[in-house]
Amino acid sequence: MDAHRSTNTKASMRSADVVMVPERLGAMHQNRISFVRTMIRKMAQQQWQVTQHEWQLCPQGFGHVIYKLVTPHHVYHLVVFCDHIADDERNDRVIAEKWDVTFALLQGDVDVALLERLRANVPLQEAGRNPNTVLVLARANKSVRVFEHIVSHLATGVQPDPAALAEVGYILRTTAVYGNGKFGIADFKLLENNPDFNQSFSAQMCAVYLLREFSLDWVNYLAKQQGGAQAIALHRELQRYLGIGNATGLGMAPYLINHPCIVDQWMTTREAALAEVLACPTELAKYAYLQALLQKAILHLTQVVTINEHQQLLNNVAESELKRLDNELETLITSCDTWQQVVESSLHMSMEAQEILLTCLMELYPERVDAYQEQMNCDETLSLPSGKQVQDLITTLEQHYRWAIDTDFNQTENSYWFWYRSQDKEEPRLGVRGEEAGEERELPLDIGRQVYRLYQALSVQPPTQSLAEFLVLQPQFRAIARRVWTLGNKAMGDIQMNVLHQASLPMHLLRCKLAVFGATKFDPRSDRWVRVTFFQGAPLLDELSTPSFQEQWLFPLLPSQDELKASCHSNQQQYGGKG
Repeated sequence: MDAHRSTNTKASMRSADVVMVPERLGAMHQNRISFVRTMIRKMAQQQWQVTQHEWQLCPQGFGHVIYKLVTPHHVYHLVVFCDHIADDERNDRVIAEKWDVTFALLQGDVDVALLERLRANVPLQEAGRNPNTVLVLARANKSVRVFEHIVSHLATGVQPDPAALAEVGYILRTTAVYGNGKFGIADFKLLENNPDFNQSFSAQMCAVYLLREFSLDWVNYLAKQQGGAQAIALHRELQRYLGIGNATGLGMAPYLINHPCIVDQWMTTREAALAEVLACPTELAKYAYLQALLQKAILHLTQVVTINEHQQLLNNVAESELKRLDNELETLITSCDTWQQVVESSLHMSMEAQEILLTCLMELYPERVDAYQEQMNCDETLSLPSGKQVQDLITTLEQHYRWAIDTDFNQTENSYWFWYRSQDKEEPRLGVRGEEAGEERELPLDIGRQVYRLYQALSVQPPTQSLAEFLVLQPQFRAIARRVWTLGNKAMGDIQMNVLHQASLPMHLLRCKLAVFGATKFDPRSDRWVRVTFFQGAPLLDELSTPSFQEQWLFPLLPSQDELKASCHSNQQQYGGKG
């Protein structure tokens, strides 16, 4: 470290006005404390053991498979059912009634009676009822093109074309992964004291990771069934490259609005970890690793395949900006005292590029960042203390909700959309106000408009009036008043987005939650649903104990032909071994 460098390492978080704007939330990327990263780290550190417990598939690949998971504390099983469905029955939307694969993660053993019960209910998904030993209930569909491409090639003794795999990045994609008491399964309260899955969504992430293992075992099995002695197993580099896809629509957006304390906790935790990193003095010893991460991110962006022209433009802009940053990186490091100054000098870049830089910086200090991984849970209670006056709430609104109270909701564009739930499958949908049916069933997701109306009502009251008296006289404001007070006194607070605005993009909300989960390869299929990939590049099950694989899967890359050839003899085995 140069003698002139500052040693001031006081951490200061970015403000909510910077972090909680939708455009920045819509540019987030996986980081060290995203749920998939935390899950893999925990499995590796505690040496969780997964074995193939039962494999009851016919030569065509239909039937059931059970994997056994043993942790230092409990035994679990993933039960997977594979069914034949017609191509026209394969649908990623909630209205689907059949899927290629349905599965459940449950605690404890699976005897014959329980297996029969699961077989009768798991494939029905929402229509079934499962015991509360089931922690996760989910379903997935094949990427038919990738699935058939892999199996047909392996059956003839040839590895699949890497470029064909890169177009999708997965064999199976989930269309729903349920937890937290849905359809009779275990409520999260049952897991709060479970050391394995006491963090939100950790059981779901584990189930998806195990499904990824099944998808690889499945194509290798079918290749052997079709090709016999000439069949080979999928190259390990390609296995590692393939993750589990996910198709997510508007249904995820209301979650972020209806659980504001959770969103605040997620973002506050990430920002606190990031602040510690940014306060560290810059050091040239970190240059090589940071440069490698940035170059990996650049290559990752070039390999992301998306049909969305806007997302492709964002990726292209970020790619060129990061290339310039890469060229200037050494100079920046030597001229800046802290990583905070490096970030400040990069604020001219797009949000996509800025967020990639922040993600890379978090990788440099695992000892600081990982300490926050167990802080993603929170109390969701919304409360309003007694003894407050109207002016107290007005002050909170003016300090933390300017984005809402400065919006004129009398303007048509600011109340353009309404959110409602369809009658057939209770699927969240958007309608144009005054033009489309369903407005009478509007969901109360209009936080900005509610805040605006609350502020207008408070503004004509005496400032010293008791807030309790105001809410007794106007009880319609009780819920939003509790929310405003609670979130206004938290570090990050509410997402600063008017979801009714004509130009609002629900995609920003979807991207935020998926990034916290740890998704990569964002491919918006419209402004209302997106395909992503989980665990792409993650270590395979038998690699969890290898440190070099545990943390080096940020921004997954397609293996090059040279990499595939270099390890061909050790990795491209006949089916007798795990390939």
